[in-house]
Amino acid sequence: MLSNRYGRCCATWPACVAPAGRYTRGVLHLIKLSVGPKDVGQLRDIQARRAQEDPPLRHRTRMFPRRAAELTAGGSIYWVVAGFVQVRQRLLEVREEQWEDGSSCAGLVLDPELVPVAARQMKPFQGWRYLVPEAAPDDVATMAEAQGAEALPERLRAELRALGLL
Repeated sequence: MLSNRYGRCCATWPACVAPAGRYTRGVLHLIKLSVGPKDVGQLRDIQARRAQEDPPLRHRTRMFPRRAAELTAGGSIYWVVAGFVQVRQRLLEVREEQWEDGSSCAGLVLDPELVPVAARQMKPFQGWRYLVPEAAPDDVATMAEAQGAEALPERLRAELRALGLL
């Protein structure tokens, strides 16, 4: 197993460790505060304007993600808008870019489609964080298709199963 000075393979340990104790890599997401927009409509408008002025649509960030290959293997960026995780966008590419002053940054190339997700309250934080798929909120469309017990959140279903009610 890979490890760092803390004895862990990465920031998402133990979620990235398979049952056999082997280090696994796959799809990974990011979560980021959307600073400025008061709602998803404003975020959509700002992104549409940016995509038109300087294509492709991307978000620039100072820190380059070390796990870029996992992010572009089907990962998304989940946006926290007005204190709630509300939408996600597919991450298409992570590239090295430069700010206007010449300093380096990472350009996260995004799919223009904003996909609504189950709203989840989130405390403010700086920068971005990795988000393992198991912790990511479900898409609203996926939740709408579910019926009966399948429509319930996984954590609630697990508790109901433990109580013998499912």
